[in-house]
Amino acid sequence: MKIYKPKLFNQLPDAFLFDLDNTLYPYEPSHNAAQKFIRNKIINKFSITKNDFDKAFSNATQQVKSINKKTAASHSRLLYFQRMLEIMGLGSQILIALELEQSYWRTFLNKAVLFENVKELLDDIRLIGIPSAIVTNLTAQIQFRKLIFFGLENYFDYIITSEEAGADKPHHKPFKIAIEKIKPKGKKIWMIGDSPSNDIQPSRESINAVTLQKIHTGVKVGIGDCKPDAYFKNFSTLKKLVAKLNKN
Repeated sequence: MKIYKPKLFNQLPDAFLFDLDNTLYPYEPSHNAAQKFIRNKIINKFSITKNDFDKAFSNATQQVKSINKKTAASHSRLLYFQRMLEIMGLGSQILIALELEQSYWRTFLNKAVLFENVKELLDDIRLIGIPSAIVTNLTAQIQFRKLIFFGLENYFDYIITSEEAGADKPHHKPFKIAIEKIKPKGKKIWMIGDSPSNDIQPSRESINAVTLQKIHTGVKVGIGDCKPDAYFKNFSTLKKLVAKLNKN
């Protein structure tokens, strides 16, 4: 663990905020497995090439994101698949779109594994009695499903999705809603996330959070305005820090 500003870590916070995707578990392995499953399914069903699928899916994703800028709907696999089928000249095909969405997330979750020591850390936070919340992009339904799949539904006091907030991070609304819900006793908030631009910088700017970045394959430490106050690679080191501060 690397702490850049030791003075910010001389006591426990009044609340913990956590990002979900690619912070509590690695996102890419799950996404890649799910995307591969869908690609093969479409190739076999409609006898198209891998290149045709990739082109149609890429165009669909870009169009959905362009229409639903920086909102939870911009991440909707259902909308991606609906638009992809339309681009392929098949119309909306709502039954197939729904089937693809369910297949994507089922495959995604079957591949998803929490980082080591996540539950152990969250257990300690609960025992100490410090409130916590998830602050995450994407729609509420799939984020709720992820927490239930991981067995984390009872570990957090609140969850704030960008669907509820009406805007994706890095918008300040999700962070401010989290504080409104938690009503912490003091102003010291720790934000734990992987993204320098979506977690570190906006939480510092919006709620003056102390920021901790989760580092792993594909994630680089933020720089400049996105530089965290500390970063760590394993949740065991964060667990040890919490235990140490709890003794003070």
